[in-house]
Amino acid sequence: MQTATADRTATKLPPLIPREILFGNPERSSPRLSPDGKYLAYIAPDDKNVLQVWLRTVGQEDDRQLTADKKRGIRIFFWTYNADQLMYMQDADGDENFHLYAVNIQSNIVRDLTPFQGVKAQPIGLDPKFPDEALVALNLNNPQKFDVYRINLKNGAVEFDTDNPGNIVSWTSDAQFQVRAAVASTPDGGSDLLLRETTDKEWDILRHWGPDEQGGPVTFSVDGKTLYIEGNHDANADRLLALDLATRQETVIAQDPQYDLGGVMIQPITRVIQAVAFYKDKQEWQILDESIAEDFEAIAKVRPGEFGISSRDLADQNWLVVYMTDDGPVYYYAYNRDSKTSTFLFSNQPKLEGLQLAAMEPISYQARDGLTIHGYLTTPVGIAQNLPTVLLVHGGPWARDTWGYDPEAQWLANRGYGVLQVNFRGSTGYGKDFLNAANREWAAKMHDDLIDAVNWLVEKGISNREKIAIMGGSYGGYATLVGLTFTPDLFACGVDIVGPSNLITLLQSIPPYWEPLKASMYHRIGNLETEEEFLKSRSPLFFIDRIKKPLLIGQGANDPRVKQAESDQIVEAMQKANLPVEYVLYPDEGHGFARPENRLHFYAIAEEFLAKHLGGRFEPMTDIPGHSGVVK
Repeated sequence: MQTATADRTATKLPPLIPREILFGNPERSSPRLSPDGKYLAYIAPDDKNVLQVWLRTVGQEDDRQLTADKKRGIRIFFWTYNADQLMYMQDADGDENFHLYAVNIQSNIVRDLTPFQGVKAQPIGLDPKFPDEALVALNLNNPQKFDVYRINLKNGAVEFDTDNPGNIVSWTSDAQFQVRAAVASTPDGGSDLLLRETTDKEWDILRHWGPDEQGGPVTFSVDGKTLYIEGNHDANADRLLALDLATRQETVIAQDPQYDLGGVMIQPITRVIQAVAFYKDKQEWQILDESIAEDFEAIAKVRPGEFGISSRDLADQNWLVVYMTDDGPVYYYAYNRDSKTSTFLFSNQPKLEGLQLAAMEPISYQARDGLTIHGYLTTPVGIAQNLPTVLLVHGGPWARDTWGYDPEAQWLANRGYGVLQVNFRGSTGYGKDFLNAANREWAAKMHDDLIDAVNWLVEKGISNREKIAIMGGSYGGYATLVGLTFTPDLFACGVDIVGPSNLITLLQSIPPYWEPLKASMYHRIGNLETEEEFLKSRSPLFFIDRIKKPLLIGQGANDPRVKQAESDQIVEAMQKANLPVEYVLYPDEGHGFARPENRLHFYAIAEEFLAKHLGGRFEPMTDIPGHSGVVK
């Protein structure tokens, strides 16, 4: 039954936005310009609603489909520097063992460049001076480590390039397309920056980052004398530095005292670093190369919101610019540097235009120990007080929420809920002190930040304390389980998507290629080998007897990071104890739901679940052909 207040709220809200618009496939997205500037490739669904790569000639409307993925849809693609070829990545049902495919845009012939069963491809780079080659890391010889291979894009030949001694986690090539820098994990949970003068020389250690520091190479200068790196050594926040390889001296190029370096824009031919971004409440650009200052000025005037350069031709005359806002789709424009003019291409989801979407407002509050916590509040259009609310917790946990259009936030706000997305301690972007404040604080201070967020919402009059749910994916799913076990009276219900329930089994079952990262995970979460009791004390599975409120869980059966067992074991324990739990398993998904049919299915169930326990609106479940969800 809805209360009188809920009825009044519902009548004020804009019409229900169909889930299909919010969670279905984009109409067109991710446009990329070919290096010669002749073609535009983009992602769009085919006649079976599977995402494919499409192509058009610039200035014409001769759009045609290039790929024929059968089921999962393509999300990651990029041009090679060979004008007739692009590449895309695809895994099998969410197992994250991505293969790299090449597509000839004239013949539409697709070739699997890494046709190795159970092997994961990680592209390292392409280079305009070497248009027929790609450097790719593959865990072909040993599932735990990625060696470097050089792939011939003309004939598909795969040639061994550089051996990984076992601890290298990333590789960087120089202007001669030779792998010369790398980052290696170290037993203390930190990392080393490695360099070799030539490919036949031994690796030198240029610098060490401790377990509470981060850093890594960005790119080599065109003359090979400078290695640009980022790092937060000798500072709180991640900075951009130029490392002179002859003198080993570092010079600061860009920094902010509080916020980490975000994006870096590099000219592909000259390798000049042109601009950097620092992500504060919103993204802020800092221009380092004056030759693009007028371009950025012109681009910033085209439309409101944040912008980024997503693609450029090799002549550097034509750019593709992406504009993001919080209350509408993503807009793509072609920008010509000669005339300083922009031409609208398309938006990713035109059906969002003209709908009453909610604004996302940056907020901050003090945690109980004085730390400032930042986040984003989205409230239903026209209502901002005494709301049923969803605390939407991001994954990672070493990641962050950002400002902009968020389908989950819009969906919840449209259904009548306030939505708070919190960058709790441990979230990235706010400097290393903030990141390290989360060490060994899973289910402790990291959770306190979420409790403090709830108290902030209630004190401000935004939320009704009796009607607050917690929801999230991955670490956000774990936070949901922690919310219902460690603070059983705080939340009205919880929605956990691919969240771990037991930190012991989580750390025991990490993918083999996370082995080099294990020391860092032990440093930040807890040591599996020596601290089983400690990890147990932070694992919701062992506290299910405290659960009082209903829980909904969604899981992908092929998830390599948070295995299906993480959800199975807590569901089984709750069912045995006769506690309220609903469980949906997707046999053809991994760490999250990539197929739109499965997203639509899960969010339909979640919407009804939230309406039942918080009193918001819902769009009834309809028949969703093609979903794989099994309700257990």
